[in-house]
Amino acid sequence: MPRRSPSGDQRQRDAERTRERILEAALVEFGEHGFAGARTSAIAARAGVNQQLISYYFAGKEGLYQALQQRWRATSGAAQPDRSMAEVVAGFLRLGATERSWARLLIWEGLADPGATTETEDEAQAHRYFTAMVDDVRRRQRTGELSADLDPAYVVLTFFAAAMAPTVLPQVVRRLTGLAADSPEFLDAYAAQLGRMLGHLAAPTPPSD
Repeated sequence: MPRRSPSGDQRQRDAERTRERILEAALVEFGEHGFAGARTSAIAARAGVNQQLISYYFAGKEGLYQALQQRWRATSGAAQPDRSMAEVVAGFLRLGATERSWARLLIWEGLADPGATTETEDEAQAHRYFTAMVDDVRRRQRTGELSADLDPAYVVLTFFAAAMAPTVLPQVVRRLTGLAADSPEFLDAYAAQLGRMLGHLAAPTPPSD
């Protein structure tokens, strides 16, 4: 029997699967080598696709990197009003521990950061992402979950850095606690301690009459 050409839906599904394989391979490659050290040929080899498809789907290495950053912001979520601040921080902590390539990607981005530059659309999206976090802390201050005398930008910075610590400083974690930074025992204990710290930052309860 003659071979049937794939339908439009089938071609769309194939394209989505190919794009997904490229993104997954790029996450590992960028996480291991940073933007400057990553090679599109290596990404294509990891994904098992023709290197030209990276240009076809993402317009090259820069576009692929930006697509990963956008996915990270969508995956991690900025404002999560239905969860307590302790739950949000614990979520970031476990995301960094279980999806270590994402955390490494952020580390490489920080190491390569040139400082103040002309704002690109991707930088503008990143700015909006973190602004949403700051706005969420302000909302929590209004409800009394966090004390109003704290600067919300520095609250976000402190606990964002705290959530990254197991990936950035696993040797310090091991030396301080005797536990592996990616072990369930450490992650459970650390999340609980961060939650207690946040509890101490709540607005004081007014005295009862």
